Amino acid sequence: MDLFANLAHGFVVAFSPINLLMCLIGALVGTLVGVLPGIGTIATVAMLLPITFGLPPVGALIMLAGIYYGAQYGGSTTSILVNIPGEATSVVTALDGHQMAKQGRAGPALAIAAIGSFFAGCVATVLIAVLGAPLTKLALAFGPAEYFSLMVLGLIFAVVLAKGSVLKAVAMIVFGLLLSMVGSDIETGASRMAFNIPELADGLGFATVAMGVFGFAEIIRNLDHGAEMDRNLVQQKITGLMPTRKDLADSTPAILRGTVLGSILGILPGGGAVIASFAAYTLEKKLAKDPKRFGRGAIEGVAAPESANNAAAQTSFIPLLTLGIPPNAVMALMVGAMTIHGIVPGPQVMQKQPDLVWGMIASMWIGNLMLIIINLPLVGIWVRLLRVPYRLMFPSIVVFCAIGIYSVNNAPVDVVLAGAFGLIGYWLIKHDFEPAPLLLGMVLGPLMEENLRRALLISRGDWSVFVSRPLSAVLLAIAAGLLVLAVLPTLRAKRDEVFVESEG
Repeated sequence: MDLFANLAHGFVVAFSPINLLMCLIGALVGTLVGVLPGIGTIATVAMLLPITFGLPPVGALIMLAGIYYGAQYGGSTTSILVNIPGEATSVVTALDGHQMAKQGRAGPALAIAAIGSFFAGCVATVLIAVLGAPLTKLALAFGPAEYFSLMVLGLIFAVVLAKGSVLKAVAMIVFGLLLSMVGSDIETGASRMAFNIPELADGLGFATVAMGVFGFAEIIRNLDHGAEMDRNLVQQKITGLMPTRKDLADSTPAILRGTVLGSILGILPGGGAVIASFAAYTLEKKLAKDPKRFGRGAIEGVAAPESANNAAAQTSFIPLLTLGIPPNAVMALMVGAMTIHGIVPGPQVMQKQPDLVWGMIASMWIGNLMLIIINLPLVGIWVRLLRVPYRLMFPSIVVFCAIGIYSVNNAPVDVVLAGAFGLIGYWLIKHDFEPAPLLLGMVLGPLMEENLRRALLISRGDWSVFVSRPLSAVLLAIAAGLLVLAVLPTLRAKRDEVFVESEG
């Protein structure tokens, strides 16, 4: 019964005072980030990366994980109350959640969102514990060729699951791969694509690009849109948090379906919580006897996406902890955090750093419980925060972003670069390019290059090594099949349909 012994060890680690405190801070900050529109999980985790230098590795990662799944909870609060999704994952929740709030049923909507998130989070954590060890054993059978093929598959998944044009998603991944090559050659140390600019000799900082493309770009976009909100609803008191028996009966199947769907989509690279919430909502609408109820205050429209996004947020740790491959942009930042502490993500982590892996898994259970306790009683405080006008909030966000970036390398040029990437990110969002694949390409770029070169060195330059090794050939075949499917018109129409809900 290794699993139970490992979990018991994890709880011992997670219940240490420092780790409990980090879990609480992560859950609180995550909720706050989810509640306040215009900050975003990726920007926050990027901002807090420098702070993790001074923390013990386990505590630092527990805190960052708490921020990630905490933001999924917080995002639902603003979606329901004021129709402004604090997180991209809560866009769909706003469709029915806000209608329920207008009907005076904000309490049950918030309660069902919290119950669904808690249940999904617990199930996903069990999955991480159960699948962790077998997947790690499988990963140990991987050589450089298999790793390269797996990363190609990961990037293709990011293309297939990205919103909008396939070509634009491919362009973003290629752009990310190019950015990862700036600096010095990983084998020879020769300078490449640095254009004799000394500041680029070490390459582009991952946190710098992430903060620019997500943090600063999001601020510019919010200022452009004028992120103000319906103040009347914020003034209302929220009464009757308890859902009725009918609410619970209606939402239970939706929570179960959302949890299953979210758990599967979270593991897939490139998918993550955003896709999961859209897909869960679309599925509920398809299965409903009366689809017209959706968008008018159907409780299933809150239960399913909230369960799905929380399950996906947590199962996305599976590929990170077992294979060392980040399935989405936040997990890519977690790789950055691990690297800061000298931990090499991959199958060795579970064996060499059991405290880290099992401590994190156990902390997710504790974190989910904390979030239920934090979220429901504190709704009033979160609503008061929402009354702060965005024009007063954004200068402090910009200052925090700049301080965070500067403190990574104590280099003023990083702040300038982040500002430049902010403008690039804003342009990309304006022209319907999704920035997340760019970040994924940038993280996987160096790993792909390293494994490609290793595989070719071992095979003495023979390219057939990628198709002659069975596992590698299977992975590449799946990647090729997915790419062909993504380009087929019927599937493209279906893919766009999943996202149509957000525009409505």
